[in-house]
Amino acid sequence: MPLPYAPFSDGTGAIARHADFPSRYIASRHVDVWRPPEDGSGSATRYPVIYMQDGQNLFDPALSFIGVDWGMDEAMTRLIREKRCPGAIIVGIWNSPLRLREYMPQTPLMSSQGQRVLSRFIEQTGGKPLSDGYLKFLVEELKPFVDARYPTLPDPAHTWVMGSSMGGLISLYALIEYPDVFGGAGCLSTHWPIGEGTLVDALGAVLPPAGQHRLYFDYGTETLDADYEPWQQRMDEWLRTAGYREGQDWLTRKFEGAEHSERAWRERVDWPLAFLLR
Repeated sequence: MPLPYAPFSDGTGAIARHADFPSRYIASRHVDVWRPPEDGSGSATRYPVIYMQDGQNLFDPALSFIGVDWGMDEAMTRLIREKRCPGAIIVGIWNSPLRLREYMPQTPLMSSQGQRVLSRFIEQTGGKPLSDGYLKFLVEELKPFVDARYPTLPDPAHTWVMGSSMGGLISLYALIEYPDVFGGAGCLSTHWPIGEGTLVDALGAVLPPAGQHRLYFDYGTETLDADYEPWQQRMDEWLRTAGYREGQDWLTRKFEGAEHSERAWRERVDWPLAFLLR
């Protein structure tokens, strides 16, 4: 049984850490699982699941990159109390020193059109993308474990993936590669510039069919996010072409003055949660 490392007594649920979760595909890493607070009815409630990248930044400011966490436990509890969503289990997957390589979408860079981006990426990071292996870990190893250990709703309609920056890229790629596993993706401050138009177009051209999936995107206007708007607008055009209905199964939001940081994502995380979980 998992051991809780930070149980909450104030009604914001409980977290369990699965330390050094093993994998055949990638290096082991911690996985944190948050469960909503019991409603007191004694019923065996089953929940949707959100798989999130950069898991160490989600719940504990002492672990987070800038000393500010996303406050995912508080955000989800707040939405439940406000009756804006039924709640969900949150699975926080810690990143590794190979984060860039694990989060960079792999297939688009293997094409002839992607070779220039691939060469530059290898020069910058020291190797090719490893995202296909990361997604196999997520789908073949981690999800079955979570579904066996926790009261989940395991079908695609109740399974989402979410992240920010490079975590936004890998979340979109997960939905594209495994549309029968994930029903939606939340992509905050997606780091499009690492692949520029080549990556945007490659991913946009293979979006899952509209009507069965939900996609959320956003971006700010300061620091790294200042470069994102034209690339996001390009992806928005692909979504329209694919038949996604803005406000229904796709939403893109611009946050004026928002920077590229956990602090900014904490302030607006209610938006993707409410959109995906509604």
